[in-house]
Amino acid sequence: MNAAACVFLHRIDRNGSLPLMAARFENISAPRPTRESLAAGRDAVLALMEAGAWAQALSTMDQDRRDYARWSALVHLAFSRNTAEVEAKAERSYADSLAPFAQDCEVTLKRRVLAHPDRASILPLLAPPYGEHVLALWEADITTFIPAIADDLEQESKLEADYTELLAAARLEIGGQTVNLSGLAPYAEHADRAIRHEAETVRWQYFADHGERLDGIYDALVRLRHGMARKLGDENFIALAYRRLRRTDYGPEDVARYRDAVAEKVTPLVARLLEARRQEHGWDRLRFWDEALVDPRGNPQPLGGVEVLGEAAQGLFDAMDAHLPGGDAKGIGACYRLMRAGGFMDLDNRPGKAGGGFCTSFPTQSDGMPYIFANFTGTHHDIGVFTHEMGHAFQNYASRTLPGIDLLWPTYEAAEIHSMSLEFLTWPGIGKLVGEDEAERYRRMHLIQSLAFLPYGVCVDHFQHEVYARPDATPAERHAIWRRLEARYMPWTDYGDLAWPAAGGRWQAKQHIYNSPFYYIDYTLALCCALQFWVRMRQDYASALTDYVALCGRGGAAPFTALARSAGLASPFSPGALDAVVDEAAKTLGLI
Repeated sequence: MNAAACVFLHRIDRNGSLPLMAARFENISAPRPTRESLAAGRDAVLALMEAGAWAQALSTMDQDRRDYARWSALVHLAFSRNTAEVEAKAERSYADSLAPFAQDCEVTLKRRVLAHPDRASILPLLAPPYGEHVLALWEADITTFIPAIADDLEQESKLEADYTELLAAARLEIGGQTVNLSGLAPYAEHADRAIRHEAETVRWQYFADHGERLDGIYDALVRLRHGMARKLGDENFIALAYRRLRRTDYGPEDVARYRDAVAEKVTPLVARLLEARRQEHGWDRLRFWDEALVDPRGNPQPLGGVEVLGEAAQGLFDAMDAHLPGGDAKGIGACYRLMRAGGFMDLDNRPGKAGGGFCTSFPTQSDGMPYIFANFTGTHHDIGVFTHEMGHAFQNYASRTLPGIDLLWPTYEAAEIHSMSLEFLTWPGIGKLVGEDEAERYRRMHLIQSLAFLPYGVCVDHFQHEVYARPDATPAERHAIWRRLEARYMPWTDYGDLAWPAAGGRWQAKQHIYNSPFYYIDYTLALCCALQFWVRMRQDYASALTDYVALCGRGGAAPFTALARSAGLASPFSPGALDAVVDEAAKTLGLI
């Protein structure tokens, strides 16, 4: 997910009902900021503050931040849609160069607000009634920037873009076709074991061929981020990374306990599932290229491509809305209908397009529309990515009228609750996307893959904690760290003759490690919450869906653990948080 932000070209009524006229993505634009325009905006707000016009100052500051976020989101989306397009690359480079100055301006204003001698007097003016939470976020924000790291931030963005371009440039030959890395997906989960092995051989040969450059990019990023942390007074990048992610209610010690719980509770369950799979298929050993094939008959596939799934999804979401009190006016189907009509989706896989999927938006003062970016490849991943990103999109749509840009998106781990929960909440109607005769096979596959993801997700997080605790480690030492942690969390992994991942290079395929440091445990924390929604929906679907929609409407109005509690979910950091979901999963999958 990309918590950028959105323009909506219509009015809504006071009750937040459906817009009178839907926006179209092609009509969205934003003025191109400059250092001069940003400085002028900052100085104007400071002048209002000094004059005591705090209401006007805070309102102007919020609007200026929305304008900049809208432009930035458009720039980064255009680059992701075609990383090889000269103009898009140039504008991304310009945005990277401007971002540190924009952050400097924003931090200057936040510091001035936080220095107010009577904070209580400005709380009613600051996103009421959420002012205390907003100020807590700003307290974290102001510790992440000083002018001395401006050049470092620009260099960090350029290195991240280098990684994205390198992976997007892959042209791989398989089955008589030329595909990109995303295009390997149908081959990587093919029912024919030899084809799966070929797909992984082709994939990891690309990483081996570019291994030195990938190691170089990451080494530069690690050392750069460590240097920024030191300039900010931190021992290493870890604490700075947590503040960048606005984690105000938990820290590395909480996350470490959660990782231990996954290793204790989930890793043994996944090991049993994979051993059962090995026996079911009759393999002598389960290899890495076997892990993607869950069902002996082959993984369920979507009924069709972008157009087919797009139409079928409307029926799925409309059926979900029928369970909501008050009808569908504020439901997922209504949101999706507007997105389709307005062109707020890019789902085709094509050359030059960045891999993966995300949701972004482009905020105005009162409302907005989200945008989904994905790469459909004709596999079940299309459904998983689509329902996942639609969860982000609906959250942003449901909370779009909250006061203040800081509330439109929650922090990342809370945001992933919305996306991962919707993956499960679509289960009753998933037959519309895979066919009714395949629906149960899909649900079983999705549950198994969700459980298997937890050990991998915490391994990615643990790896980053160790890397940034030892910033001077060599590339070879980092590969050794991955191998050691992989053996703890995923002891079943057997790469066979895939030399690059066997030597510890698997982590290089995870773009979050390069481009979004420490934003990966968020998926596992959210999945712990999403699985709780899954348990609840098996007992009372309408109640679980209603609580989910209400949670989406809260947006970023509270930190992660508070948002989880507001939906009746146990914090992943609480003892035994995984027990009930692991037990329910084991029963459902016939292991107890």
